[in-house]
Amino acid sequence: MGDDSEWMKLPIDQKCEHKLWKARLNGYEEALKLFQKIDDEKSPEWSKYLGLIKKFVTDSNAVAQLKGLEAALAYVENAHVAGKTTGEVASGVVNKVFNQPKARAKELGLDICLMYIEIEKGEAIQEELLKGLDNKNPKIIVACIETLRKALSEFGSKIISLKPIIKVLPKLFESREKAVRDEAKLLAVEIYRWIRDALKPPLQNINSVQLKELEEEWFKVSSAAPKQTRFLRSQQELKAKFEQQQGLGGDADGGGDDEEEAVPQVDAYELLEAVEILSKLPKDFYEKIEAKKWQERKEALEAVELLVKNPKLESGDYADLVKVLKKVVGKDTNVMLVALAAKCLAGLATGLRKKFGQYAGHVVPTILEKFKEKKPQVVQALQEAIDAIFLTTTLQNISEDILAVMDNKNPTIKQQTSLFIARSFRHCTPSTLPKSLLKPFCAALLKHINDSAPEVRDAGFEALGTALKVAGEKAVNPFLADVDKLKLDRIKECAEKVELVYGKKTGAAEKKEGKPIAGKTTVLPGPGGDKETKDAATKPGPLKKASAVKAGAPPKKGKPATVAGTGGAGAKGKKGPETKEIFESELSIEVCEEKAAAVLPASCIQQLDSGNWKERLACMEEFQKAVELMERSEMPCQALVRMLAKKPGWKETNFQVMQMKLHVVALIAQKGNFSKTSAQVVLDGLVDKVGDVKCGSNAKEAMTAIAEACQLPWTAEQVVAMAFSQKNPKNQSETLNWLSNAIKEFGFSGLNVKAFISNVKTALAATNPAVRTSAITLLGVMYLYVGPSLRMFFEDEKPALLSQIDAEFEKMQGQTAPAPTRGISRHSVGGGDDGEEEEQEEVGNDVVDLLPRTDISDKITAELVSKIGDKNWKIRKEGLDEVTSIINEAKFIEPNIGELPAALKGRLNDSNKILVQQTLSILQQLATAMGPNIKQYVKNLGIPVITVLGDSKNNVRAAALATVNAWAEQTGMKEWLEGEDLSEELKKENPFLRQELLGWLAEKLPALRSVPSDLLLCVPHLYSCLEDRNGDVRKKAQDALPFFMMHLGFEKMAKATGKLKPTSKDQVLAMLEKAKANMPAKPAPPAKASSRVVGGAAPAKFQPASAFADDLGSNTMESKPDPKKAKAGGLSSKTKGVQGKKVLSKPNLKEDDDKSGPIFIIVPNGKEQRMKEEKALKVLKWNFTTPRDEYIEQLKTQMSTCVAKWLQDEMFHADFQHHNKALAVMIEHLESEKDGVISCLDLILKWLTLRFFDTNTSVLMKTLEYLKLLFNLLSQEEYHLTENEAASFIPYLILKVGEPKDVIRKDVRAILNRMCLIYPASKMFPFIMEGTKSKNSKQRAECLEELGCLVESYGMNVCQPTPGKALKEMATHIGDRDNAVRNAALNTIVTVYNVHGDQVFKLIGNLSEKDMSMLEERIKRSAKRPSAAPVRQAEEKPQRTQNISTNASMMRKGQAEDMSSKLKIMYRTYRIQNRNMGSHSETTHTVPREFQLDLDEIENDNGTVRCEMPALVQHKLDDIFEPVLIPEPKIRAVSPHFDDMHSNTASTINFVISQVASGDINTSIQALTQIDEVLKQEDKAEAMSGHIDQFLIATFMQLRLIYNTHMADEKLDKDEIVRLYSCIIGSMITLFQIESLAREASTGVLKDLMHGLITLMLDSRVEDLEEGEQVIRSVNLLVVKVLEKSDQTNILSALLVLLQDSLLATASSPKFSELVMKCLWRMVRLLPETINSINLDRILLDIHIFMKVFPKEKLKQCKSEFPIRTLKTLLHTLCKLKGPKILDHLTMIDNKNESELEAHLCRVMKHSMDQTGKADKDTEKGASRIEEKASKAKVNDILAEIFKKIGSKENTKEGLAELYEYKKKYSDADIEPFLKNSSQFFQSYVERGLRLIETEREGKGRIATSTGISPQMEGTCVPVSTHTVSSSIGNTNGEEVGPSVYLERLKILRQRCGLDNAKQEDRPPLTSLLSKPTLPTVASSTDMLHSKLSQLRESREQYQHLDLDSNQTHSSGIGTTLASPSSAAANIDDLKKRLERIKSSRK
Repeated sequence: MGDDSEWMKLPIDQKCEHKLWKARLNGYEEALKLFQKIDDEKSPEWSKYLGLIKKFVTDSNAVAQLKGLEAALAYVENAHVAGKTTGEVASGVVNKVFNQPKARAKELGLDICLMYIEIEKGEAIQEELLKGLDNKNPKIIVACIETLRKALSEFGSKIISLKPIIKVLPKLFESREKAVRDEAKLLAVEIYRWIRDALKPPLQNINSVQLKELEEEWFKVSSAAPKQTRFLRSQQELKAKFEQQQGLGGDADGGGDDEEEAVPQVDAYELLEAVEILSKLPKDFYEKIEAKKWQERKEALEAVELLVKNPKLESGDYADLVKVLKKVVGKDTNVMLVALAAKCLAGLATGLRKKFGQYAGHVVPTILEKFKEKKPQVVQALQEAIDAIFLTTTLQNISEDILAVMDNKNPTIKQQTSLFIARSFRHCTPSTLPKSLLKPFCAALLKHINDSAPEVRDAGFEALGTALKVAGEKAVNPFLADVDKLKLDRIKECAEKVELVYGKKTGAAEKKEGKPIAGKTTVLPGPGGDKETKDAATKPGPLKKASAVKAGAPPKKGKPATVAGTGGAGAKGKKGPETKEIFESELSIEVCEEKAAAVLPASCIQQLDSGNWKERLACMEEFQKAVELMERSEMPCQALVRMLAKKPGWKETNFQVMQMKLHVVALIAQKGNFSKTSAQVVLDGLVDKVGDVKCGSNAKEAMTAIAEACQLPWTAEQVVAMAFSQKNPKNQSETLNWLSNAIKEFGFSGLNVKAFISNVKTALAATNPAVRTSAITLLGVMYLYVGPSLRMFFEDEKPALLSQIDAEFEKMQGQTAPAPTRGISRHSVGGGDDGEEEEQEEVGNDVVDLLPRTDISDKITAELVSKIGDKNWKIRKEGLDEVTSIINEAKFIEPNIGELPAALKGRLNDSNKILVQQTLSILQQLATAMGPNIKQYVKNLGIPVITVLGDSKNNVRAAALATVNAWAEQTGMKEWLEGEDLSEELKKENPFLRQELLGWLAEKLPALRSVPSDLLLCVPHLYSCLEDRNGDVRKKAQDALPFFMMHLGFEKMAKATGKLKPTSKDQVLAMLEKAKANMPAKPAPPAKASSRVVGGAAPAKFQPASAFADDLGSNTMESKPDPKKAKAGGLSSKTKGVQGKKVLSKPNLKEDDDKSGPIFIIVPNGKEQRMKEEKALKVLKWNFTTPRDEYIEQLKTQMSTCVAKWLQDEMFHADFQHHNKALAVMIEHLESEKDGVISCLDLILKWLTLRFFDTNTSVLMKTLEYLKLLFNLLSQEEYHLTENEAASFIPYLILKVGEPKDVIRKDVRAILNRMCLIYPASKMFPFIMEGTKSKNSKQRAECLEELGCLVESYGMNVCQPTPGKALKEMATHIGDRDNAVRNAALNTIVTVYNVHGDQVFKLIGNLSEKDMSMLEERIKRSAKRPSAAPVRQAEEKPQRTQNISTNASMMRKGQAEDMSSKLKIMYRTYRIQNRNMGSHSETTHTVPREFQLDLDEIENDNGTVRCEMPALVQHKLDDIFEPVLIPEPKIRAVSPHFDDMHSNTASTINFVISQVASGDINTSIQALTQIDEVLKQEDKAEAMSGHIDQFLIATFMQLRLIYNTHMADEKLDKDEIVRLYSCIIGSMITLFQIESLAREASTGVLKDLMHGLITLMLDSRVEDLEEGEQVIRSVNLLVVKVLEKSDQTNILSALLVLLQDSLLATASSPKFSELVMKCLWRMVRLLPETINSINLDRILLDIHIFMKVFPKEKLKQCKSEFPIRTLKTLLHTLCKLKGPKILDHLTMIDNKNESELEAHLCRVMKHSMDQTGKADKDTEKGASRIEEKASKAKVNDILAEIFKKIGSKENTKEGLAELYEYKKKYSDADIEPFLKNSSQFFQSYVERGLRLIETEREGKGRIATSTGISPQMEGTCVPVSTHTVSSSIGNTNGEEVGPSVYLERLKILRQRCGLDNAKQEDRPPLTSLLSKPTLPTVASSTDMLHSKLSQLRESREQYQHLDLDSNQTHSSGIGTTLASPSSAAANIDDLKKRLERIKSSRK
């Protein structure tokens, strides 16, 4: 018991963890009590138990576990922090509780899970339970299913997400355990309760018996909607409601509403898994579908049909598939296949749903055309297809295509199209079927109901009936005005039969449509309407007045606006004529006389044609009186006007009578029901009198009255047509004047612009100036309504006329169209009601619709499309250029553009960014050219443009944004926001894309009145943007938040946070609260008052209704408050403001107001703000060929805030002298106002660019003077130009480089030089490069020279984008037609050559022969005349080197005289690079260059510089001696704009890398850690790209340094070495984990690296260190990484060369070769995965070279059999993987037939073909046996060959070596016969040679310290006498090299110098093989250097000892072939000695 008391004293939490179960049991009991006691859910006590709860539930003792579970349940229920334990506890419950035998335990486990769900942890629990379903223990599975079922039945399908559960159900039904299947069945029934039939499709494939049982169970499920019975903590109010209902006695009706909403409708489609089918298409599908045989085509289609049966398809690029299917439907002659293809399309549409929408536009026209087929199964298939397609898009999008087919001659097509329309309408709602759509459809269908074919008529009726049912009578009736009663009834009858998809009751539809939009009125149907109409008619007075009043007008105003058919019978009779286009039948003259007699006094009628004018006048007076007194209803208008027109009619000669007559006409028109028929009687006469001086005004009055009665559009058309059919110019000009006024009075609605325009054009061509003036005035008025697009019609007029028109438009700019005061009288019936609404969006657009559009589809040929998709970018560009010109020519185009969209879409992700930009500009053009019709392409072209917003290049993004805006202006936003596309884009984690897209949405959303519900899909991604890593994205997301909320509401947004992690959720909710406060109100519906009279709101009665309707978000199209107008208004008001200011400031100037004070005012953040505006395209981007007025205005506006007023007036004065004054003032204030200048710098530079376009030289000179001072100041201030400032200034400065005046050019060049101090040269480079494309040859030449100077001063790194591209571009100018340009180009490239050496030729690429020879000639010449160029540069460019410490430039000048020029330049460049870290140093060869270049120099220049040489090199060596005493780089203080990865990065990296190879261990470690840091950060690792080789070279140099120096250094602490090793290995491992960087390592570097690593692994000294083993282990790991991650071709190649070297180097340990081979085996194992990424040709070439160096025989002599086995295995594997194709990869081998490799491959292939069954081993054995036989036969040939070699002078040594090898291999071989015939001398020579080789081969050499000998060494080493060895300073490889090698080298050198060599054998020696440029050199990075050194040495020796006795050569030779710079630091003493020797040998 003692123990007991021990644990009793422990606190509860410790008891719970005790090892005794009793203690734990007690602990759990106490914990349970404690948990029930704690009231505060946030008490700190809870946190103590956070880590223990998992142990509570997983206790190993069953009794304790039960208590633990109870305690855990209490904890979860009460603790605030319980949520944190969800995952671990749930997994504990699933794995350790659900498998318990005790039911109680399971029950508690289940309760715990449900309790977690209650505390909002449903998702985590569900995840754990679903994991549990994969458990092997069936008990656990059953318990998990039961828990899920219980959770679903209590919490409902809103909280438990069903999709993942349904996904696993089928698998559960397949379980072997009955218990699992039964439980699954119960779960399926529970799910069915919630989602009903949506569950059926996913379970279609389970066992049929099970399915049947299930269906029976489902049948029993009650049909009442299930309800949630348990609630989350956040749903407490719902819970209360539920309990209250229960209390009221079960399910009272009260909760009906809520409950309906409680069960979300589940779409079966959502529950399905998407299937990817594109990859499953048969490989030959696209060939088969084009096959000639229909059976093959059928097979192809059946394959597709099978795939598209999947009910849900993965989204992808289906464009090609759809294209092919469309072709079959449209063109295939076999109708069976047409039906099949249609089925496939239907399947695709059903499976893809909205994602198919983008293809709909292509397919619909084809299917509709194909309805001409009669076969029922084809028609049915086509119907199914088009119906499925309709559901993927909107009616709006395909309306164009449907309407185009409606006029087809084929009745079947007409019938089927109407039926399709009817079916489509059923899917519509009043909001998706707006009037703008109904109008064209109804018009087309009305033709169909009058068609001759009965089936077409029936279909038409059905469609119209459906429209009536969907949109309601109010919307449709206006379009049915002309339909006779019978047909109307038939339509209504059809309407009653229609079943709508959305199950709308007609009432609802009516109600919804009955929303009067502000300013529109509806009359309630019924008898009341009739009375009111009369009422209004009797009071014309108030009516007119009311119409001018706004919302407060008396209700009467709107009442007469009733629609025919709604006003009951009475109204109908009266309204009939007017609604029917206000026409009536013509009456005969007799009838007219009767009718007139009834209302006019008899005397009046008699006197009408009296001969006496006074009688006629009296008669007119009576007539007038009678008309004034007549009631409207009684007035026979037509009769009266016909009486007036009776003789003399309009030929009346007396002007008084005529005036009277015209007045009467006006009266009749105002007072009667005046029809168009009546109007036609009088109009001709009126037009005739319009020009009359006395009667004109009366005629105009009458015309106005008629216009009011018959509507202006019709009247105007008649009047204008009549005027222009006459000859009288006066009438013409007055008619146009009348029309101008009438438009102002009546407004513009409904006018036929097109008809006017043709007349206006006639008028403009008239000879009479008055007519022309009137026409221009009329255009001015039209401009007010139509806007700038009006000008498009007149662009081809004569310039003089066009300028008059422009002047008129200019006058009108900024004025708004006056509100109409007439024309809204009784006839708003036809016009007002439907016209008003449409006018809203049409006024702006209708003019564009009138433009004649060209169909360009025939120009989009297949050839053009294939051009656009060509592999060669130039051809792609041509294709795009063609498209641009097609669109430019057409100006306005039809929406049909064939295959163009798909082709352009492909170019949006072109690798060539210039083409992407060009495509974007084409898409912008397209939007303007196509107008609103571009809508249909939003999905498949617009959305891809949004993807381009993610481009990393600024200018590409800006172009994309401009394009999207241009599109959105044409399409409105609805199309963009519909569907998932936008949310998919936002989902991509591209920071650029996110910030641009969010910025765009934030700009567009506030202006919308309603948005599609799909906007909600963007919200989750918006939330993830709020937490994006990128600050800009976060900011944009926050800015967009309020606008999303404005449309979606706070509730929906808050609900969407449910899926976030708790931490994120809290943050986002806080942001939402904040946004709620800033949420803007939705924009009010556009008030029509401004341009129309039907004022702000409806009559009082309707106001509430109209307000309500707007909330419903009336008609989406109206949500666009005419953007064009708004914009025009905004702009003009701004410009007015500016002009106003200007006027004001004039007097000030005279008073010479106040010129003291600063001239530049500092506005905080002003510059940043301006940049933002320009970026967001709120202002024009500063980019033009010549500055247009709007740029100047904009600059003026921007300057107004920050430049003194008086100075600004000077700056923008028209006279150049004022500009000079302004510049003088600016120069004066430059020093004193530095900060001001910098804050306005962008504006100053922009203003200066304007001055570049002035013609006055004095201004230009002054400008340049100012610029020089300005840039000096900026560089002193250490300011850096921003991108924005640079881009808006440099291009214009560069234009001036091409000035004809020398002095200006010089100045500009000087300014460009200075600019490099404040703007990185590498960024200047592209601008200057752009300048080389100019047409001005002077500019081209100067720019090229400037480029040369940049390269000379800053090294190759300035060349952007890459040196290669830049040089290719420069080289094109070598062929320029201008001599100066040619010279400049040549000089520039020579400069580069001087800096960069022979590599230039590689970078330039292919030049024409002529250009190349010019270049080579120039390079030669430049080498001959040394010091001219550099000295010139030294004088000319002192500024360039300002950031180099002064002594460097002093020294440079001093040396200029006494140093060979080339050396000096090299040296200086090297110095600049080292000192001037701010500039950009060349990367790759920094280390080797020191040697390479100097030695080059010596080689070129023998003898001349002999004496200076040693001193110079001495100097450099000292430099190397002081490891890191590099002078502090004088870097400028970085301005804030520099934190982007500046081009400085490159040089920084170079600097750090150079330190890696430092002799000082600490420096090296520091550098390595810095690099490691960079590599570890994903976003920065890219910076290392391009520096990998450099880094690796530095690293293995360091490895050699450690190996040779540090390890041997006793003083050094070995721990330091281990530290250094671990740093090296660590950073290398990091590097080789980044695949993209690892692949940049080149072969040579990899070879050296592997050499270094393997040497390190074999270094016994390392093993002796304390942590040596660890080091070796990590090297092992690193080697594996290198093998796996590097470029597979490079590493394989490197290993092969390394193996070859190690076998050649006798000193190399066998272990070394063995490790290399192990690496090769590993590579062989990787081959099956990597074979496709490998360049086999290169590998086979390496193997070929290997086999040449080591023929079979020689390999077999090796001590170990590994090499030959390795080689065979490698080849065998390659053959196995590639098969016979392997033989196609021998392209790089010159003489294949001599190659042992080809023979070997053929053998292997043959064996694998013959004995595929046998094991590989047999093959190998067999092969070797055959080889042996063959070799015996060959023996004699081989020996003969060898002796031939020994006999020849050149190859004697080689021959001896081969003979030695041969004897060693075949010891029994008999060589006697060959020696017998030769002289005694020869025999002894051979014997002596063999003996010497033998002694040498015994291997006296030292251990190799560097890479193995390159293949040049072959095996041809020759004995050397001892003194030779001592005199040669040993070669780093530890091998003595015989003279044969030097002879070989000498030969090469002789060839180079053009000396003849003795006859050579046919077979070139191996050395020459290696010097062939065609072979890819695998020489290591250091080899180039070595060969240079050795060549150099030999060349010296030639000159000194031409007798070349072999021993002598040796004694004087400096026998190192491989002095590598890597050992520079190590063997400095060596070098010094060597240099001494050079000196002595030269004296």
